[in-house]
Amino acid sequence: MRSYTVGRIWDIPIRVNISLLLFLPILAWLIGSGQQIALYTGLINRFAPVPLDVAVLRAGVVPWVIGVTAALGLFVGVLLHELGHSWVARRYDLETVSITLWVFGGLARFDAIPRAWNREFWIAIAGPVTSVLVGLCCAALVRVVPSRFPVVVFVFGWLAVVNVTLAVFNLLPAFPMDGGRILRALLARSRPYGVATRIAARIGVTFALVFAVVGVLAFNPVLILVALFVYGAATAETRLSLLDDLLEGSTVADVMDTSVETLSVDDTVSTFVDLMMRRHRTAFPVVDEGAVVGLVTLDDLRAQPRTDEWTTLVGDVMGPPPMRVDAAADAFDTLAELGEQNADYALVEADGRIVGTVSQESFLAAVEIRQGIGVSR
Repeated sequence: MRSYTVGRIWDIPIRVNISLLLFLPILAWLIGSGQQIALYTGLINRFAPVPLDVAVLRAGVVPWVIGVTAALGLFVGVLLHELGHSWVARRYDLETVSITLWVFGGLARFDAIPRAWNREFWIAIAGPVTSVLVGLCCAALVRVVPSRFPVVVFVFGWLAVVNVTLAVFNLLPAFPMDGGRILRALLARSRPYGVATRIAARIGVTFALVFAVVGVLAFNPVLILVALFVYGAATAETRLSLLDDLLEGSTVADVMDTSVETLSVDDTVSTFVDLMMRRHRTAFPVVDEGAVVGLVTLDDLRAQPRTDEWTTLVGDVMGPPPMRVDAAADAFDTLAELGEQNADYALVEADGRIVGTVSQESFLAAVEIRQGIGVSR
């Protein structure tokens, strides 16, 4: 699902996934239900100076006001949680590329993987610590907000309970949750990073199965969805770990194709089709007066209505210029960047010159060869 940038904090793009926008009304309805209000009122009254009256909180449109306000407050807390990760990452010279809020919480994406165990440990634990601090601040506000504002007291109390609860839940060693990343960091103290990842991922899969069973027995669809998310993310991390091991020590220069064939903006589509057939490639950079101005791919051709290949120019159907990567860049990090940018192809530069091209297929071919001959560099 698509995500939309809604602002920046510390120059970090804050993005909201459409899944969150679709889920917020449902969450607001769940929070504002009479059963939930009664449950949390009982919990809040344990630390509120003046007991809340459930009848007041369930009257008229008050439940909807509570639901909407608390739902928005929850994701403000999630954003602060991710900013906690980002703040600590910045202390280790890791830049946060973006923070995305979605239906399962938040995701801070960094410009590099924190492979040192102590870096990952402190970055991972910063999120739950931030959530606990947010919860404690909300609990403190419950005690200072005048009792004549019961809705405000309830919302802060609800946020206090939920933020602390989510922090504790996040500390479960269910990779890729924060607790799982903390576990991987501790495992990586005494074993290779890839091995630590695979152990943590297997434990994450076990937790996913437990979540699924409990979710089915308790008729809890949210827990079942969490189980599916943890299972999918843990297995994906296992695959990435294997790729990382097989590409360890390799640079882009080790996997790139040094033959750089280009098309001109004035070439016809038929020339492009002929070049694809001869070279068995589906993407070529497009140049104009010696400068790369675009990339033409088989998908670009498919997206166009049926036209005369002999008269339509490549410049009329090409897409934007391809991304560029450095020949000395780490191979695995570059493969991950291609995936994150949803790009299949990149130009390789060295000393300001284009020296080759690389694609996701290039990396996968290199991995297949290394796996086939039993080489892990």
